[in-house]
Amino acid sequence: MEKNKELRVFAEEIRVETLKELAHLGFGHVGGCMSIVELLAVLYGKEMRYDPQNPNWEERDKLVMSKGHAGPAVYATLALKGFFPKEALLTLNRGGTSLPSHCDRNKTPGVDMTTGSLGQGISAACGLALGNRILGRNDSYVYLVMGDGECDEGQVWEGAAFAAHQMLDHLIAFVDWNKQQLDGACEDVLDLGDMVDKFTAFGWFVQKVDGHNVDAVLAAIEAGKAQDQKPVMIILDTVKGKGCELAEHTFPCHHIKFTAEQIAPSIEKAQAALEAARRA
Repeated sequence: MEKNKELRVFAEEIRVETLKELAHLGFGHVGGCMSIVELLAVLYGKEMRYDPQNPNWEERDKLVMSKGHAGPAVYATLALKGFFPKEALLTLNRGGTSLPSHCDRNKTPGVDMTTGSLGQGISAACGLALGNRILGRNDSYVYLVMGDGECDEGQVWEGAAFAAHQMLDHLIAFVDWNKQQLDGACEDVLDLGDMVDKFTAFGWFVQKVDGHNVDAVLAAIEAGKAQDQKPVMIILDTVKGKGCELAEHTFPCHHIKFTAEQIAPSIEKAQAALEAARRA
């Protein structure tokens, strides 16, 4: 059993609210949202410094969700933390919304970087981390989340080399290793081999953990913070669609359409998991 019960509860709350949000729309990037729920719970429930009443606080930690299609999970997290009313989640990707399908810093309170063109987030995160150093914000961290399929992009490896060269030790990155990308299994589309070995060779401090275990994720972040002079990479071993029965049994599940009747059992099971976490 995980020690950090409050983080497990928070993770299940994020999962439920994200599914409700997507269910109202009838389609979306369910798989990649579900696989980072535990990470978001750890970041916003324990690790990150932020102020929902002052989203632009200069000393805050920043999140770059490079896999911007996971925006709905980020929005659910921000709503649960009070950045905006939960009712806004039901406007996802609709006309006039402040919650577009991909993250947009100009539209959504609490979103630190506009993302979605895969591969570019690492460059933005490097710039933010270097900027913090130049401005003397020595207590501020930049967190970066990339997809495993996204790592096919050459820009990712240019950023990896830059971060190591600049010794950006306040940059903590994650690869959501859920083994699927838009067109199918990562190993079939472009097999990148051992991601731990790759980022280690580029000069990063690297760990691989169970991405659905909040204790393991938390411990990996703390270990990364304890070292210096190297950027931190944490490979999250995850299941695409985790906790959503419909997505877990759909391949590929990068983006799927569904009816209210099709998604309802998955929401019920996610709600049951939340109640179980609360009782644990």
